[in-house]
Amino acid sequence: MILRVRFFLGTHQPNWLADERFSAAPLFVSRRRLNMYASPPPGVCDFALDSGGFTELQLYGRWATDAATYAAEVLRYAKFYGGRLSWAAPQDWMCEPIVIAGGAGAHGVMFAGTGLSVEEHQRRTVDNFVELRGLLGGLVILVLQGWALADYGKCQQMYADAGVSLEDERVVGVGSVCRRQATAEVTTIMTTLASDGLQLHGFGFKKLGLRNVHELLESADSMAWSAVARQEGICLPGHDQPGPGRPRGHRNCANCAEWALMWRDQLLSSLEVGRAA
Repeated sequence: MILRVRFFLGTHQPNWLADERFSAAPLFVSRRRLNMYASPPPGVCDFALDSGGFTELQLYGRWATDAATYAAEVLRYAKFYGGRLSWAAPQDWMCEPIVIAGGAGAHGVMFAGTGLSVEEHQRRTVDNFVELRGLLGGLVILVLQGWALADYGKCQQMYADAGVSLEDERVVGVGSVCRRQATAEVTTIMTTLASDGLQLHGFGFKKLGLRNVHELLESADSMAWSAVARQEGICLPGHDQPGPGRPRGHRNCANCAEWALMWRDQLLSSLEVGRAA
């Protein structure tokens, strides 16, 4: 059987869009990183655009970028890259407790917290999607937000009340799951949403989470390869020495295209093996 899920390799290196090695490995690129380029790098591979919402809410406790500005950015990239841009995420509001209540995140980075309710985050997510759909058409995908299983059902109803038919959407993202993607709770959430006939995208799904639900997904993304290399000190043979793309060598492969592609191949192979078994 052919592996169904389309996997977008997350990267904080937008210049990989111009790297032929990724021509068969679609990327997931943050618009916050891509915006750092005065001129976007040429595109030789397909990619999806991450809105950078988690960082935006972490830094400001709100969206500092308005919908019209974001839409203009997306349209600029769509014109530059043409059909290479598969879709763009909306300016959704994540519902993780740390985003709402605040606290220390990864690497000790502090969240002020929005101080809002899950329901208010959902309402703002739906309102933003409706506004962006009017500006971007099908370029922007819909994202369901919530925390508990019942929350996602309520978010579905909010979209329905706004006149949006989820069953007709080519991709429906599922938010606020990446930091718990391998749990039984998230497996239940994804299974329930898939049973409604939705074409799901799993944000931040790593190896264990994908093994549980990849047959339910249309697509997924992850940049766990970078964290693995950093946390485990992975450095491919010879990469501690100068070479192509590494003028001084590096201590680990957290920014390494070769390791990212190797990790991706290992991930997809593990899903194939699991399916065959």
